[in-house]
Amino acid sequence: MKFEDTYLNDNILDALYDMRFEDCTPIQERCIPEILDYHDIIGVAQTGTGKTAAYLLPILSLLDDGGYPKDAINCIIMSPTRELAQQIDQAMQGFGYYLEGVSSVAVYGGNDGNRYDQETKSLRMGADVVIATPGRLLSHIRTGNVDLSKVSFFVLDEADRMLDMGFSDDILQIEKLLPKDRQTILFSATMPDKIQQLANTILNNPVEVKIAVSKPAEKIQQSAYVCYEPQKAEIIKKMFHADELKRVIIFSGKKEKVKDIARELKRMNINCEQMHSDLTQQERDEVMFYFKSGKKDVLVATDIVARGIDIDDIRVVINYDVPHDAEDYVHRIGRTARADRDGIAITLVSPDDMYRFGMIEKFLEKSILKNPLPEGLGEAPEYKFVEKTKKSYRRYGKRKGNNKPNKKASNKRHRNTRKGN
Repeated sequence: MKFEDTYLNDNILDALYDMRFEDCTPIQERCIPEILDYHDIIGVAQTGTGKTAAYLLPILSLLDDGGYPKDAINCIIMSPTRELAQQIDQAMQGFGYYLEGVSSVAVYGGNDGNRYDQETKSLRMGADVVIATPGRLLSHIRTGNVDLSKVSFFVLDEADRMLDMGFSDDILQIEKLLPKDRQTILFSATMPDKIQQLANTILNNPVEVKIAVSKPAEKIQQSAYVCYEPQKAEIIKKMFHADELKRVIIFSGKKEKVKDIARELKRMNINCEQMHSDLTQQERDEVMFYFKSGKKDVLVATDIVARGIDIDDIRVVINYDVPHDAEDYVHRIGRTARADRDGIAITLVSPDDMYRFGMIEKFLEKSILKNPLPEGLGEAPEYKFVEKTKKSYRRYGKRKGNNKPNKKASNKRHRNTRKGN
């Protein structure tokens, strides 16, 4: 479907034309009409499928057509991270280029007092669209800067990531302040039970749109090292000694491990930076600027970078540890082989990682190449994958012992009425 075949209004279509966007992605094709018809939505699709446009375009089109209160907050978009909030804000500026009467503000932490004052002014004046991280929005709510009584659209972007980061109570606290007759839109890359429970709590008879997780690009050369945990640092050292690696992202699920890896690389005189939640917003902005501009060759990061960050020239992705599910694996290695480039993805698999890695291989429907350990690192553990059953709770991959449980044309033509306020 082409955007011009939807009922998005002419101002939105003009902006899309300028941006050379013609064809809807599958998630956009299925969500845009439902949102324009005021249905609540559960959208399940991975990063890179066009989810941001799938909700922003119809919401902006509706707001531009009119019928919503002036000088009031009409839409709240929740984001798990500052980086994603910034990207949504950038998309908002592009899609809303011809919308003279629709205003927006991005609200996120880690900034100086001047930024907070600017946010306060915009919120009190009633920006139409507020893009916010949960903690920062709650801070403004507690100080009386926000009136949510006229909100018509409530969007949760990357809801699974928000819950993983512990924002469930914050979201529910914000949701209780919203009008009951609002339209709620929830997007998530995965649909675990906790997301379904959240959806059941805050959505009203939602339309479910699920786009299957696509496999990684064929241009990504995937391989793995099966190793013991202490061997991982040595493998990284050997890799950088053997080749002059540049444009590399190394992922770890733990920020303390990110710090350790970055320290080791700097001892080796590797031009690297680290990205994790302990950095201030200014520090994170500087890190991304240096890495995107090529002033830094290697970025060591938690999964904060795995989703929603667009860097086209990444050559190598290294998973220092195995992500918890196949979707996260796809998100991580999807940072490479973009814009018609080739890419390399290498995963370090310890005995404790073997079950998760086996599930990733099952999802990919193929066995990932296992590289021999570099010379001098000793013996590698035997790679074993035993799929869990109700009677099988042992720790997979161990050769012996330690059998403890493993915890782990326009809308106006389309409709002549607008939602009341």
